[in-house]
Amino acid sequence: MHYELAGMDLADVRFAVSPLNELTLSLRTWRDPGRFPVHLPWLRRTQEARDRLDVEVLTALTNDLMWTPDFLSQRPRGPLTRLDDELALVEAVPDDVVAAGLATVHPQGLPAPLRGPVPQVRRRIMTALADYWDACFAPSWPRMRAVLQADVVHRGTVLSAGGAGAMFGSLAERVSFADGVVSVRLTTHRLDLHRATSGVGLTLVPTLFTRAASCPISPHEPPMIMYGSRGTGTLWQPDRQALQDAAGGAVAAVLGRVRAGLLTALEHPASSTELAGRLGVSTSAVNQHLRVLRDAGLLTSARAGRSVLYLRSEVGDALVGGARR
Repeated sequence: MHYELAGMDLADVRFAVSPLNELTLSLRTWRDPGRFPVHLPWLRRTQEARDRLDVEVLTALTNDLMWTPDFLSQRPRGPLTRLDDELALVEAVPDDVVAAGLATVHPQGLPAPLRGPVPQVRRRIMTALADYWDACFAPSWPRMRAVLQADVVHRGTVLSAGGAGAMFGSLAERVSFADGVVSVRLTTHRLDLHRATSGVGLTLVPTLFTRAASCPISPHEPPMIMYGSRGTGTLWQPDRQALQDAAGGAVAAVLGRVRAGLLTALEHPASSTELAGRLGVSTSAVNQHLRVLRDAGLLTSARAGRSVLYLRSEVGDALVGGARR
């Protein structure tokens, strides 16, 4: 897939976070958990809840190639997109587009749970996804969203420091940028298309449930690249004792175990809410420690939507790295 930026105008490029995209792509972990080892703790934790869902419909929304229907990959409007808003967009998708999307995922014939009148099938899909969200995603979404927003902040930093080529190249090995064209190397020849982003823009969507990069299968979908988010490996860490143990020794002796744990955790950007959950302390206490560490020059901070994300500074990196050596 090739996306041509009109006049190399980076104003046509924006980042967004999609709850529906995460919900749909996460179904890949059901089909082949071994390909997503980082999510095994979450799969184990949610097993009983998932068993009570409409498993037949949910598993039918992927195939052996890990494709999902394009109409469930709605282009998000910003970093604070709500699931209800995205489900409303799915409700408005024409019946023939829904049918074509399901047929693309299952070209040899639809599995039984997806057969029947399209309005009924769509309603069953939307109900199954909403129930899946409530049971397995809603409790963890603040933490998941914080990781995704941290990735967006990081890409903005790369763009400022290295330009468009460095930023696009950082998304995935399959993504490159040259002469105003963003290229995504995919595994099927049918997606070797060239599209201009003029008037519609290009949306970059970080996701926790892919290891590479992908685009909508249909050429009629708005330009969008979904790519693997940084920091996914930290998502399900139980963390309090693990982080404090990792930050033991000299750094903990100087800073205290909680602050040393925070400094260790902030190899990747995170919010105070996420850090509080990982360390098992209150958000207000975490904020106090973060302010001290930032004032000491060990952390930097940046705003992403309604959240403030923190990251170790070069001084903090040197302190942690020196202690480890």
